[in-house]
Amino acid sequence: MIWTRRRLLAMGGAMAGMAAASGWAKPSGWAKPAGAREPVRAGTGGAVKRISLKNLHTGEELESEFFRDGGYVGDSFAAIQVLLRDFRNGEQHAIDPKLMDYLFDVAQHLGVDPVFSVISGFRSPQTNALLRERSSGVARQSMHLEGRAIDVRIAGVDCADLAGRAVDLTRGGVGYYRASDFVHLDTGAFRTWKG
Repeated sequence: MIWTRRRLLAMGGAMAGMAAASGWAKPSGWAKPAGAREPVRAGTGGAVKRISLKNLHTGEELESEFFRDGGYVGDSFAAIQVLLRDFRNGEQHAIDPKLMDYLFDVAQHLGVDPVFSVISGFRSPQTNALLRERSSGVARQSMHLEGRAIDVRIAGVDCADLAGRAVDLTRGGVGYYRASDFVHLDTGAFRTWKG
């Protein structure tokens, strides 16, 4: 099945409604009315921020305006949540808006368009446990479990450069995995490592 932006938005809206009905947790300070197009959380400035994401496991792609008129765009995050779901079991989780800001800012710092190939977004507890069994580099309390981490690369940009520009921003976690050719970014405390 090919996932168009319209299909992703419809799926995201449906999942957001189910999540709201079940009392599902959202990032602090972020309210997402189902189907809303207006900004849902105050931000800084009136800039428009767009991002393109491609899930390398599912082939799904999304180009989305996630910030405008001083706030985050609710339906954009519903679609981002669908794209960044745990591809192994389909489980979804709210994605921290600051994570999209981080990606956007790293791309700007590199001087490239914010077009990211995604290796891993949200991870369910089951998937995280499975990956921990296979690798010592997977944290028990991974920020992937909270929708606050992403593993990415940018076509045409060396991952060492991507990691280096993220480090220059001195915010969040930055892990550089040279052998696997990706960079981990998260919205936790500033720290760096190599995997």
